[in-house]
Amino acid sequence: RADLFGAIRKNDVLVHHPYESFATSVQAFLEQAARDPHVLAIKQTLYRTSGDSPIVQALIDAAEAGKQVLALVEVKARFDEANNIVWARKLEKAGVHVVYGLVGLKTHCKLALVIREEEGRLRHYSHVGTGNYNPKTSRIYEDFGLFTVDDQVGRDLTRLFNELSGYAIEKKFKRLLVAPLHLRKGLLRHIDKERRNALEGKPSGVRIKVNSMVDEQIIDALYRASQAGVPVEVWVRGICSIKPGVPGMSENITVRSILGRYLEHSRIFSFANDGDPQVFIGSADMMHRNLDRRVEALVRVVDPGQVNELTALFDLAMDDGTSSWHLGSDGEWTRHSVDAAGAPLIDLQEHTMALVQRKRRARAAR
Repeated sequence: RADLFGAIRKNDVLVHHPYESFATSVQAFLEQAARDPHVLAIKQTLYRTSGDSPIVQALIDAAEAGKQVLALVEVKARFDEANNIVWARKLEKAGVHVVYGLVGLKTHCKLALVIREEEGRLRHYSHVGTGNYNPKTSRIYEDFGLFTVDDQVGRDLTRLFNELSGYAIEKKFKRLLVAPLHLRKGLLRHIDKERRNALEGKPSGVRIKVNSMVDEQIIDALYRASQAGVPVEVWVRGICSIKPGVPGMSENITVRSILGRYLEHSRIFSFANDGDPQVFIGSADMMHRNLDRRVEALVRVVDPGQVNELTALFDLAMDDGTSSWHLGSDGEWTRHSVDAAGAPLIDLQEHTMALVQRKRRARAAR
């Protein structure tokens, strides 16, 4: 079996499901952690899991092997309440420390933290994802996950798990943006910086990929950025309250939606930042419930190659040669699936699948 810890130690690993297997990445990571005698502790959030979840089984195996295991189970995950309660009881019976989050807040973030002893010191292996730890939906939901051994992320996740398990209220995070206290403020700060950069003639741009875009403060900030000349691109799967292309208000805003074989589920936030792109992935949509009533987390992607990968995906999604739905200033969606000659436009999901397969063959050839 591949040594996932060794791979993550070399550099951050960004995985794109379902094009890259959940079973051989996230699931294998937790199963390896459960078996590894050098692993001392595993901490994880569980929002939705499948009925026969190998993820939960890995946590049970880890606890039975004597490791310290913390599982934060969200019992109010809609339609999965009964399922999650059953799993929580099984975990408790195996000796896992099960907690149910903070009163009044749903825990929606997708986090896993593995603490491993290496050469006399503790090392933190972190995973931050955009989708649930669910092997079944991972085959049909498009999502990203970041694995890193970066100490900054490890400390951030340690602080967040301490807060969620009731040990402390944390306010300082380095590579994470966390709701409900910091996420909206952080995004507004980034959007306003792009606005100021545009006014000063510096390179600017905002790109956001979400399932829903309805938060008034975020939308108003995007309108202000557009009015200052910032190119704003929104890739949204579901509800969208932005009106793009309205003269004097949103003429620099473009909104696209892509429907295909897989459910577009990942969330990406990208800011040009005067030539030094700041790119985040995570669990939060731009809705009141996500920003005010849920624990959500975005992590900043710092590896230049991974930033380029996310940028290239966004470039393709927003390209006029890609099949998508376009939102007009009248609030109407129009499908663009063929070119002027009637030839089909590029299918983003098929293109991504072919790209990942080419990468896999190139790696195998080495």
